[in-house]
Amino acid sequence: MRSGAFESGLIGLYGRSKAVAGAVLLVAMLAALTPAAQALDPRERLNDPRLEERARSLSAELRCLVCQNQSIDDSDAPLAKDLRRLVRERLQTGATDTEVKDFVVARYGDFVLLKPPFNTHTLLLWFTPLIVLALIGLMIRRAMGMREATAPVASGSSRLSADEEKRLAELLRGANEGNRGSGPTRT
Repeated sequence: MRSGAFESGLIGLYGRSKAVAGAVLLVAMLAALTPAAQALDPRERLNDPRLEERARSLSAELRCLVCQNQSIDDSDAPLAKDLRRLVRERLQTGATDTEVKDFVVARYGDFVLLKPPFNTHTLLLWFTPLIVLALIGLMIRRAMGMREATAPVASGSSRLSADEEKRLAELLRGANEGNRGSGPTRT
């Protein structure tokens, strides 16, 4: 009887630890899914809703130079926080969206833009994927060409020259004559 109570206690303990682990996992996943909500400090918000909307829009277009795959609006990095503050300060002084972007690009370069412009400084950035795909295509084509060059010729797809046919006939006759005296033949 005691052993049954012991086993049910273990099962209950195991079930509870599983539930706790599941709850911890759920909280961790929810925290990971909401970085944008945590990135902007409420003290950074502007009182004017139109200016705040413009600031959020601009912040979504600017890359965090620390994180590099996030906008400054989504990033929690100190540099992103400074850039968000800079954008808001510029907007409060009456700068247009274009002036704010130009100011930030003048300081940090085109790399700070999540969608960099197509110009001579960014040609490599824009064409690198195409160049890589072209090189991969050439490598595949070359490999296929080498494969075809070394592949055996399919029957009927190529004819032998007269000299080659004569030599083949001699080889086959010699092989047949050599096989006649070598033992029992199968029929």
